[in-house]
Amino acid sequence: MKLSVLKSAGLISTILLATTACAEPSANDATSKNVSQSAQSPQGTGTVSKSVDSRLRQLLTQAGIKTQITSIVPSNLPNMYQVNLAGQLPLHITEDGRYVIQGELQKNPSKRVVTKTPARSTSAQVGKPVSASIKSDMLANMAALKNMSAKTPFFYTAVPGVIWGATLEGVPFLLSDDAQYITDGEISVIENGQFIGLDEAFESLKNQSVFATLDKSQLITYTATSKERAVIYVADDVNCPYCRRLHQQIPMLNTKGVTVNVIGYPIYEASPAQMRGIWCQADESSRRKAFDKAMLAGQMTPAPASCNIDHITPNREKAAGLAVMATPAIYREDGVLYQASFESPEFLEFLGVD
Repeated sequence: MKLSVLKSAGLISTILLATTACAEPSANDATSKNVSQSAQSPQGTGTVSKSVDSRLRQLLTQAGIKTQITSIVPSNLPNMYQVNLAGQLPLHITEDGRYVIQGELQKNPSKRVVTKTPARSTSAQVGKPVSASIKSDMLANMAALKNMSAKTPFFYTAVPGVIWGATLEGVPFLLSDDAQYITDGEISVIENGQFIGLDEAFESLKNQSVFATLDKSQLITYTATSKERAVIYVADDVNCPYCRRLHQQIPMLNTKGVTVNVIGYPIYEASPAQMRGIWCQADESSRRKAFDKAMLAGQMTPAPASCNIDHITPNREKAAGLAVMATPAIYREDGVLYQASFESPEFLEFLGVD
């Protein structure tokens, strides 16, 4: 079993302590301090029953864990146990052995303002945004963390008490619902005694939730020109070469019954201003024509002098919940991300068209 995780320092530098004045330590000093705090923060302590210990060891061995398990203790993530491995990052596993996270937990250095135990989520809430009250309480306990705000997306996972979040730049992380412990690990699934990969059911439901929040009037839509058979969402940047190559295929996709919804997702330095010009056009037809010029001919349309509204950022921030790693990011309407070349026959198979 191999689970990829980011270096803990990378997570810390992304979401931990921010300096707020010139008299404060430098960002590098703050990061170094937090790395030290993370290394010294207590991990799960206590004991587990012999039956649980034995069952989890047997399950993990059967699933392919060959590294020595040195101990199993209660995790600081709710409803999970921490499995300490010799020479490797620990695992965190649910009692039923279905959900596993690999990663070092980092203690949130913020002052804990809200001390009550949150109401734990149910299976019906998996992939949905956390409630307003839970989010408010979590943010109150994250005052020392940078890149955390009311716009930060948080979603319920399949593990009650474990929340999925992402920075507005789309960097994902997991945390306890009291916001006391954070990790850059991901939730994997064990099924029939074997690791089957990341929790794709959660990812699909989460992405559907993100689509539901988007302002549809600020999507650029290319409607199917034959009977609609599929709908996709594409996170696009006008300066992305692969986005431009995908754009050339839109007429073909439309004739095959595929409706394409474009989410403005600028990632290149020049793109926010250029895409603002496109999205500032007077109506949907004009916006689509300006987008076509940018994608097919590299010609950018400037924003009218009268346009003082940013139509790009609101959907771009909502789309942070997709955790886009690169553009174009292509999703089916059911929230499933396409992870191969859109120029291969597999793409049409993924869409269910021929």
